[in-house]
Amino acid sequence: MLTRIDHIGIACFDLDKTVDFYRATYGFEVFHTEVNEEQGVREAMLRINGTDDGGGSYLQLLEPVREDSAVGKWLAKNGEGVHHIAFGTADVDADSEDIRSRGVRVLYDEPRRGSMDSRITFLHPKDCHGVLTELVTAAASPTSGNSSATTSH
Repeated sequence: MLTRIDHIGIACFDLDKTVDFYRATYGFEVFHTEVNEEQGVREAMLRINGTDDGGGSYLQLLEPVREDSAVGKWLAKNGEGVHHIAFGTADVDADSEDIRSRGVRVLYDEPRRGSMDSRITFLHPKDCHGVLTELVTAAASPTSGNSSATTSH
């Protein structure tokens, strides 16, 4: 069962400048950063609040590190803005299979490792009214800080 909005992914051309905007405008601070070589992005997670299920709600700012990445191609076509929405779940495997059984295309056969050691998968935007949707199971105890791991967002 989906339990919360885990994060909203925002594609940007300049991660540092975008972080500065969210810090100066809303007072949000960076909770975690990492480079995702597989997805071709540099990201910053800005924590908005904690939730009853032990997870949090975040803004995920995504800057492509190469033009041929999915986010790089998306930025070239659409410009900066909301890239995807992610819903938290206690069991990404079970929920993605349940959603798949309802006729929605799940983009990964098996969930992958995501930010802060989470487990993630994506749902096809054409099956979700134009919205790229991510399902996220948070790690047992997400850690803040910087990382240069090869992960998925």
